[in-house]
Amino acid sequence: MAQKFNLLSGAQNSVKCLKGGRGEKYDNLHFSPGDRHDNLGLVFASRVVNPAELAWPVSRAGEMLEAMARRSRLAIQAGDLPQPPAGQFEDDEEQFNRWLDVAAGEIGLEAEPVYTQYADLERLLEAGAPAVLRLPGPLSDREPRLIALMKGGKRRLTVLTPELRKRRCSTEGMRAAVCAPFEAGISGDIDQLITEAGVPDVRRRRAHNAILHEHLASVRIDAGWLIKLAPGARLRSQFRQSRVYLPLIVLLFMYLFQQLLTIGSWIVIGQGVFQGHYDWAWLLAWIILLFATVPVQLIVSDSQSELSIGAGVIFKQRLLHGTLKLKPDEIRHQGMGQFLGRVMESEAVEMMALSGGFLAVLSIVELILAGIILYNGAGGAAHTGLLVFLVLVTLVILWRYYQRSRAWAVAYRDMTNDVVERMVGHRTRLAQEDPDRWHVEEDRGLDRYLKLSEGVDRIGIQLNSVIARGWILVGLVGIIFPFISNNATPAALAISLGGIILGTQALGRLAGGVQSITGLTIAWQQVGPLFDAAARPRELPSLEYFAEEGSQVGPVGGAESAAPQEAERMPLITARDVSFRYQPQTRPVLQNLDLQIRQGDRLLLEGPSGGGKSTLAAILTGMRRHDSGSLLMQGLDRQILGSEEWRRRVVMAPQFQENHVFSDTFAFNLLMGRRWPPLSEDLAEAEAICRELGLGDLLDRMPSGFQQMLGESGWQLSHGERSRLFIARTLLQRADLVILDESFGALDPENLNRSLRTVLDRAPTLMVIAHP
Repeated sequence: MAQKFNLLSGAQNSVKCLKGGRGEKYDNLHFSPGDRHDNLGLVFASRVVNPAELAWPVSRAGEMLEAMARRSRLAIQAGDLPQPPAGQFEDDEEQFNRWLDVAAGEIGLEAEPVYTQYADLERLLEAGAPAVLRLPGPLSDREPRLIALMKGGKRRLTVLTPELRKRRCSTEGMRAAVCAPFEAGISGDIDQLITEAGVPDVRRRRAHNAILHEHLASVRIDAGWLIKLAPGARLRSQFRQSRVYLPLIVLLFMYLFQQLLTIGSWIVIGQGVFQGHYDWAWLLAWIILLFATVPVQLIVSDSQSELSIGAGVIFKQRLLHGTLKLKPDEIRHQGMGQFLGRVMESEAVEMMALSGGFLAVLSIVELILAGIILYNGAGGAAHTGLLVFLVLVTLVILWRYYQRSRAWAVAYRDMTNDVVERMVGHRTRLAQEDPDRWHVEEDRGLDRYLKLSEGVDRIGIQLNSVIARGWILVGLVGIIFPFISNNATPAALAISLGGIILGTQALGRLAGGVQSITGLTIAWQQVGPLFDAAARPRELPSLEYFAEEGSQVGPVGGAESAAPQEAERMPLITARDVSFRYQPQTRPVLQNLDLQIRQGDRLLLEGPSGGGKSTLAAILTGMRRHDSGSLLMQGLDRQILGSEEWRRRVVMAPQFQENHVFSDTFAFNLLMGRRWPPLSEDLAEAEAICRELGLGDLLDRMPSGFQQMLGESGWQLSHGERSRLFIARTLLQRADLVILDESFGALDPENLNRSLRTVLDRAPTLMVIAHP
């Protein structure tokens, strides 16, 4: 009969021990004596193991992370990670999340927090490795809390122990360990209900689990962190980690095998033809070879699909990561048409890279086989030479095709950008532009585009028809002399004809593949900068910063957590002799600026347009780098803090024209700078701030409330409502310094007073930029 016992020492409630999992029996299960047990057994191959034998203490998290990276064969940088500061994270899990993210970044990895629902936890355990699992209980260096999951599985998991040994444990047992706090509160009631219902002993466990799943299916569980390569890592490492090479190898091998089967079927049928008899043995061999190509073709198709999906996922993740790495100045002056062009080109790159790459690789395999067949046919080496010559002619025509296509692509992008920009500014165009000239530039661009299209199509016809048909003529010419002179046997002539047919197919694939690769090369001019931006290194704080932060200045919200004497002694922001200019030869916008901002300050920055107010704000938030001087945050410069940490602690609501309402839910637009998905307390705080800012009526009239989709134009949001949404978004980031750049200009006096009162109450330190 199943017994009850505690998950960890000091737990308040009990959970079930699943004896053997899936019906296995073990003779040496052991428990501590007494009515209530202190250890949850995780079932191994032949015994039950205490979680303390598997879990790592927080104080060894750096060692655990590096050991996992090495054992998982992830490409990591050299160097030993320091351990977390002793005792710093006992009551601050968010601080430990930040430390783990920075520690993973130090070795070229990412520690991505993973949240799942109770019903989906087993799926995470099966497929989520490598990962760091979070065991329940208070965060403390004295208690083991972290499980290094190396390999998942439906029945067994592989875990790396603190002794650096891999051990296997029950998936069900690990699930119970992670879910213990959620199950413990209702397990006793469920047992009592099952007893009162008279459920037989053999069905108690199944009934218990079914009721648990029914009650807890949607409960959110902070399971831990997925350990993976960063999207900006080398493609070779990402392909190896994602095992993209495996379907590629299978694809090439099986395609070569398929061609050999086809050639074998030719040989078998040819033997029957040229020997003048058709016995059942040859016919049966031919049928077997033909049917053998069916499963081989299925394997080729499956490998191609698997390769497409795997490579496509890596490509899209890298593009998205690169887009987020772009600096504001790199995209500030680009219009909607250019952004749309990049999106379209990114889709084209993925499709053409996969399809064109497949065709090109397969055509090379076929050309090699065709050359070998022709060499053994009637024409011999001369026939193979003719094939090589036509391949060179094909490449020359493809080069011309590339040049024409590049000019056509430039015209296409210019025309698309012009059309989109004219659509965006359609009202201004109607009011200000002479109607007689509305379509003059459009007609000129369209005429140039059509002429270039004709040139591209003309060369495309040459590729798709002349090359393939030309090879048939050239190939037949290669066997005319042996045929006329009777120097070749019928079998040799048949082999040459087979080589001609295979060469025709290969040249057609080569033309199609290189055309796609040409389009890929052209599209890469737009997508390449995003792809390259993903490789930019993260500007992370040094790990020593966490020790200094914990012992000296405290975490974010330092005005509340730091010692009063420390906060009074050290300014939040210190600028000395800071200068900045946009171009090296232009006059400085800021020159020899000295500034101190202390925690709790309320600053108003006024000045005329173009006076450098927004530039100063961009420098303080880390969006721009100053040319000279020093800029410190609580005594630490940006090199120690890292740009991510700096921007987390200083946030700004930019001017209205540089801020955006995204085509997502109202909740996402509010909490996008915090954490996602949000917790209930996040939504509660967001609602409180919105109502303080006077957005309560907006929330009440939106049919879906926080889940209302706003759309790119903002769902029925007025100018003032958008401004207050931007203010709420900034306050919800809980930064040390909040900068509002002309955020109150669109508000009426009543909402202005309300918003000012909210900002003054909630911002630890505040700078407001406004016109005099």
